[in-house]
Amino acid sequence: MKKTTLIRLIVLSIVAVIAILFFAFDLGQYLTLEQLKARQDALNDYYAEHRALTIGLYMGVYILMAALSLPGAVVMTLAGAVIFGLWVGLIVVSFASAIGATLAFLVSRFLLRDVVQNRFGEKLKAINEGMRRDGPFYLFTLRLVPIFPFFIINLVMGLTPIRTGVYYLVSQIGMLPGTFVYVNAGTQLARIDSPGGILSPGLIFSFALLGVFPLIARRAVAAVRARKALAPYPRPRSFDYNLVVIGAGSAGLVTAYIAAAVRARVALVEKESMGGDCLNTGCVPSKALIRSARILSYVRRAREFGFRTGHIDFDFAEVMERVQRVIGKVAPHDSEERYRKLGVDVIRGAAVITSPYTVAVGGRTLVTRSIVIATGARPFVPPIPGLDQVSCLTSDNIWELRRLPGRLAVLGGGPIGCELTQAFARLGSSVTQVEMAPRILGREDVEIADGIRERFEAEGIRVLTGHRAKAVRVENGEKILVCEHGGGEVQVPFDEILVAVGRAPSTRGFGLEELGVEIGPRGTVGTNGLLQTNFPNIFAAGDVAGPYQFTHTAAHQAWYAAVNALFGPFKTFAADYRVIPWATYTDPEVARVGLNELEAREQGSPYEVTRYGIDDLDRAIADSEDHGVVKVLTRPGTDRILGVTIVGAHASDIIAEYISAMKHNIGLNKILGTIHIYPTLAEANKAAAGIWKKNHAPERLLRWVERFHTWRRGERRPKGMPEDEAASRASISRRE
Repeated sequence: MKKTTLIRLIVLSIVAVIAILFFAFDLGQYLTLEQLKARQDALNDYYAEHRALTIGLYMGVYILMAALSLPGAVVMTLAGAVIFGLWVGLIVVSFASAIGATLAFLVSRFLLRDVVQNRFGEKLKAINEGMRRDGPFYLFTLRLVPIFPFFIINLVMGLTPIRTGVYYLVSQIGMLPGTFVYVNAGTQLARIDSPGGILSPGLIFSFALLGVFPLIARRAVAAVRARKALAPYPRPRSFDYNLVVIGAGSAGLVTAYIAAAVRARVALVEKESMGGDCLNTGCVPSKALIRSARILSYVRRAREFGFRTGHIDFDFAEVMERVQRVIGKVAPHDSEERYRKLGVDVIRGAAVITSPYTVAVGGRTLVTRSIVIATGARPFVPPIPGLDQVSCLTSDNIWELRRLPGRLAVLGGGPIGCELTQAFARLGSSVTQVEMAPRILGREDVEIADGIRERFEAEGIRVLTGHRAKAVRVENGEKILVCEHGGGEVQVPFDEILVAVGRAPSTRGFGLEELGVEIGPRGTVGTNGLLQTNFPNIFAAGDVAGPYQFTHTAAHQAWYAAVNALFGPFKTFAADYRVIPWATYTDPEVARVGLNELEAREQGSPYEVTRYGIDDLDRAIADSEDHGVVKVLTRPGTDRILGVTIVGAHASDIIAEYISAMKHNIGLNKILGTIHIYPTLAEANKAAAGIWKKNHAPERLLRWVERFHTWRRGERRPKGMPEDEAASRASISRRE
């Protein structure tokens, strides 16, 4: 038995024993109004002779009763006034009740919080976040309104993440008005017929208003700040648009689509290509190139598929032209024509926000109630000495290449760097990947990142981790990347260099700084949970807002930005980031949703790991793709999914089942009970659930079931013979 569990059992036993003794000896009979009236003179005489001792004993009893949630707090409070008078009684009762409440809070936290959070953690996420943000306000309200039983508040609050010091301080202050009412009533004990008569409905209502006041005040402060931010700008008497969206990438397109769908008048402003980075320089072209490169990898593996030889004659320029054809085929989905038909005013040009209500575009001023900033991000190019002296490639301009680089240096070991590293290596470039961190794909678990590195090196890619790019030199016409590693220099000659070290939010040139829109420490537009900036009618979504830089999260944020911008005065929605999936399209793919082991350890979240090797999966074997793993993290002792990482062919498709499961709180038991088509790669999900089930099989029950089946076969185990020997003999007997 774990030490913590033993201590919990001891504490629980002590609490239970004291509670049993309290009720067994009917100690509650001494905590009645009649007993207090009958002993008033005796209590006063004792206090007159032993002041300090009386205060100490009184506080000790009060704290013990509150800590153990025993009944009688009201009478004890009245007794405080009877014995000590109004002001001394108020001080003594106030401290005793706050200390006792905090001890009850700590007992609840120690005994129950881990159990409750482990079992219902996913369902309590919103409550936990609310308590972290507004817990003191909620507690203050509950403390001021005496209709809520304090012992329940103590027990429930112990299950939340509110800090102990804050709990004590807020309880001390919040209970003070109610304590004063009861102590003041206690000074007039002869007039009290029952504790229930102390609080009138009017007094309770007053306390309720006082309790709600902090939340109202907070909303009022936010409203005042909003009014202050808008005060310097005259509000137009009428508006041309309900919403103006700046940027026609994923976030901007979805925002405009939603606004048009609910019959709002919306303008979409874009100065470059419709579809943004994803269509033109990101997701679509990279996946098209990866697909072409993968065909080459299949040809090189011809013998695995039963062919003697394999050969493809290709021209790199034609491969890149195919990439452009793919972009052209997808482009109509994001085109001006389509959005104009949907009812969106598409305006081409550079947008500048000139006030919270106006956007200037090419000499025209758009007057709007709300604005959504969806300007995306751009490749970040670090200030490496000499880099500006060579032609530097990024994920924006690499698609202009028509000649395959003989030697390609790739700076960056993130998803973009890894995808393009492998694609160009398969197309025939000699690729060296340089990463400053200890490993590539630093957000993934070590075993996952190491597995991808091993695959890269097996394909002839030179991977240099722990190497910091120091300078770029040109010596005798040869370009050289100089790296710092282990105190020395490593030189990497190259013909082309691709910089893929991250993306920077596009916040300049739109009037944000001039207007005073706050920019966060990471360079993103500062927003609250509603995706609202410091101007209440200006919102931001997508890469420019963060914290994620994925096309699908940009579209996800766009819904919240659009709805909050259009319907904010009536109803708002906080952006939900609980289940965010992503994938890295290397071969094998790496797909993830929720926590991995690395993040779980960083957050201190308890977890169990279930692994299923895809090398065991029938369809993967048939496809000669029998490599990879399904790795599932669950809450200890439950089937509730905390996160999933899948490495393998089509991992980005396979993981969809787990994304849905996490979104809708479906556990591994239900995945195991779902029929999966055979043979498919998706069966890996059910197989992983099966391993989890096997690892959590009720062994004691199964041993009894085994005895039951043995009994039904009419077999007897000789006295003293071990079960395994008896089973072995029975098996031999059946074979004979």
